[in-house]
Amino acid sequence: MGFFDMNVQDRVVFITGAAWGIGQALAAAFLDTGARVAFIDRDGQAGRAAEWELATRGNVRFIEADVSDEVAVALAVEQVLDRFGRLDVLINNAGLCLRKPLRELSLAEWQRVLDVNLTGAFLCARACAGELMRRKGVIINIASTRAVMSEADTESYAASKGGLVALTHALAVSLGPDVRVNSISPGWIDVSVWRPGGFQEKLSEADHRQHPAGRVGVPADVARLALFLADPSNNFLTGQNLTLDGGMTRKMIYQ
Repeated sequence: MGFFDMNVQDRVVFITGAAWGIGQALAAAFLDTGARVAFIDRDGQAGRAAEWELATRGNVRFIEADVSDEVAVALAVEQVLDRFGRLDVLINNAGLCLRKPLRELSLAEWQRVLDVNLTGAFLCARACAGELMRRKGVIINIASTRAVMSEADTESYAASKGGLVALTHALAVSLGPDVRVNSISPGWIDVSVWRPGGFQEKLSEADHRQHPAGRVGVPADVARLALFLADPSNNFLTGQNLTLDGGMTRKMIYQ
């Protein structure tokens, strides 16, 4: 029995950072399966706009909250349970990227990135753990290929995503067998159509050709993998990080 065979109208998915980009695409994909979706974002204006757009697909609720705020996260989870009565899937997608030379990177800036990308996932997992254990639920963390490879001036982002991959297998061991926990590490994903305004970014043939898969990724690629991980029939898959990058991290580059 697969995800699409389940009584999905009763399943509730909680997504962080879904006002635009990959998060909004994830919300749309789960709504299209018949699931109910709650999402949080610190950008209230963008979140309300996304809620209005997503409402055409199904039952959705936006909650304005910062994932790095312990109290706000706990209150958000309470609101989800009050609204929907259950919680089956948590997707930790909220993320912040700061590119700044190491010698110019302040401790506060470093800490802010880790607070959102890593501590936020911990806070949400902790707040949802009890309900997810009761429901035999799923946690999906959206990490990044930057956990294993880097561009210059991305220390805080790389460290946070590496930590998120490690948090994934730690949670899988601690919460198993009741809760399965996996992470997705996307590579280059073109999120331009899921930005406010929705204009398609123009990519070159070279941009696509450098990927062994022959193209740059799109948010739907991430959504399809998340649906697979959320499928209850895939209950032997836990504690893993799945790289979704069109093969780029396996490509040797010579100059």
